[in-house]
Amino acid sequence: MLSVQSVSKTYPNGNSALHDVSFKVEKGEFISIIGPSGAGKSTILRTINRMIKVSDGHILFQNDDVTQANRKNIRNIRRRIGMIFQHYNLVTRLTTVENVLHGRLGYKSTINGVIGRYTEEEKKKAFKLLKQVGLEDFAYTRCDQLSGGQKQRVGIARALMQEPELILCDEPIASLDPKASKVVMDYLKNIATEMGITCLVNLHQVEVAMEYSDRIIGVSAGNIIFDGKPEDLKPEILSQIYKSEDLLV
Repeated sequence: MLSVQSVSKTYPNGNSALHDVSFKVEKGEFISIIGPSGAGKSTILRTINRMIKVSDGHILFQNDDVTQANRKNIRNIRRRIGMIFQHYNLVTRLTTVENVLHGRLGYKSTINGVIGRYTEEEKKKAFKLLKQVGLEDFAYTRCDQLSGGQKQRVGIARALMQEPELILCDEPIASLDPKASKVVMDYLKNIATEMGITCLVNLHQVEVAMEYSDRIIGVSAGNIIFDGKPEDLKPEILSQIYKSEDLLV
């Protein structure tokens, strides 16, 4: 489904974020990317949907070269790639269901998107997704009145509204308490196992990655240190990723 091929990223100020990063992702996989702050985890995700342009290398998403795509093709690619953000990225003055419907904006003309013109079928789907994430009773609640965990579930529903084949999650539980984190991670795992949607998730919490992932990619200073099954992620490998001999799972 996804092939990241020798990707490097150097910013104009000379800071190098990624060094010759390569990995492949199969349909339906749940993959966590772990590593310390500044390791390049977010940069990896944002090159996949070309929010950030690579300096070298190629990214193929279902045979479309993301790195070479023109504006029209990028729009088409982004329709098929959902994104869930650490800080939710919701329009807080709008209702929950209105935010979920924003997942269809990539399919709308500019004018229809501005005026919020959605079909009855799209509206029914939005309510169905809210029910799926346990928020059907909050459909008409403004998002600024929701808890952090509820906001993240709105973000999940909005991503699903796109009918994506891949969902990128950038630190989706970093701002949540343990109980809300478990609810969000359970929903994300179900998306992969029950809906067959591939999930690529950045996480700070190693224990969470170990519990939920089919595969873990460990990143340090822009380099991939580990790519394998959770049970193969040994303490000595973690110490290489986090530069700490005291880090244990």
